[in-house]
Amino acid sequence: MPVICNEPLSFLQRLTEYMEHTYLIQKASTSQDSIHRMKCVAAFAVSAVASQWERTGKPFNPLLGETYELLREDLGFRWVSEQVSHHPPVSAFHVEGIKSDFMFHGSIYPKLKFWGKSVEAEPRGIITLELPLHNEAYTWTNPTCCVHNIIMGQLWIEQYGNVEIINHKTGERCCLTFKPCGIFGKELHKVEGYILDKSKKKICALYGKWTECLYSVDPATFDAYRKSDTKRSEKDRKGSTQVNSADEDPDEMPPPEAETVQVIPGSALIWRISPRPDNSGKYYAFTSFALQLNELNAEMERVLPQTDCRLRPDIRALENGDIDAASAEKNRLEEKQRTARKNRSKSDEEWKIRWFHQGPNPYTGAPDWLYTGGYWDRNYSHLPDIY
Repeated sequence: MPVICNEPLSFLQRLTEYMEHTYLIQKASTSQDSIHRMKCVAAFAVSAVASQWERTGKPFNPLLGETYELLREDLGFRWVSEQVSHHPPVSAFHVEGIKSDFMFHGSIYPKLKFWGKSVEAEPRGIITLELPLHNEAYTWTNPTCCVHNIIMGQLWIEQYGNVEIINHKTGERCCLTFKPCGIFGKELHKVEGYILDKSKKKICALYGKWTECLYSVDPATFDAYRKSDTKRSEKDRKGSTQVNSADEDPDEMPPPEAETVQVIPGSALIWRISPRPDNSGKYYAFTSFALQLNELNAEMERVLPQTDCRLRPDIRALENGDIDAASAEKNRLEEKQRTARKNRSKSDEEWKIRWFHQGPNPYTGAPDWLYTGGYWDRNYSHLPDIY
């Protein structure tokens, strides 16, 4: 794929954008009510994909052994990630609250499917959030991302699928549905669902759009609203000459008027997206958070490992606007990685993963990548030369 199709970030850096709305985790940690904590965790899970809207540039595939760290004292966390496998591509990450108020970790294996005019990315892997103050752990998986019009036309993105967030201590669950667009665009970006207690009783309803906001409301009020909304939709369809198929893949992005959320009376706002900077359209539709991910100053250069994404020459060249240099460096790095893999194969040498190890997720038992520790000790003398 030509480098012009990329944005100047590695996939490891793109993953870091999960943390843009870290305050939601911190609100959950300080709350004394488990349902309110679940609301905050659900909002965090929704907000984690919000930055993908209009981000049609492809992040660079991480090289095996590539790492990325982000220390944000202002937001209260430190992040480390590593590309732990190249075939299949697996990225592992571990985040700690600076005040020891949370741990957030997971691994992502994006499974791609091509459907002619669109490409679907299913981000396989378990996401885990731990709140030590409450001795709680939450797990979930992310929704599927689809990019439309990859051959011709205007690129646009949607998220769809079911996300179940489980509180492994209380048995409470949040079941969310990210809705597919459909031919009329009425469901574009909608997300809705319920928080259930351990007996599966609906405690509250959540609704909104992953591109905008998330609200909570009484479930009976929400169900009544949905019932009346369904009747209105059926009436509108009967008056239309078009045939509606929720499964049909729309060619064009639905109109801007689909970008509104009808607020149900009695609702409470949990999360609203941060506005993007005015110059976002000129810089790959980056958020303010994303614009800072390649920041590199002299102090950082003294402590960063040589495997950090910020030091990757093709990404740096693209950020500087040098397309030819970025393309040449990308090809060089890919060839260097292939040669290293062949040499290891000939010598029966196994690749050494530095900061993570495979093991069962402590709460689900499913295969996972867990943080080994030691990254922040700043001893990087054993790291390979991957750039």
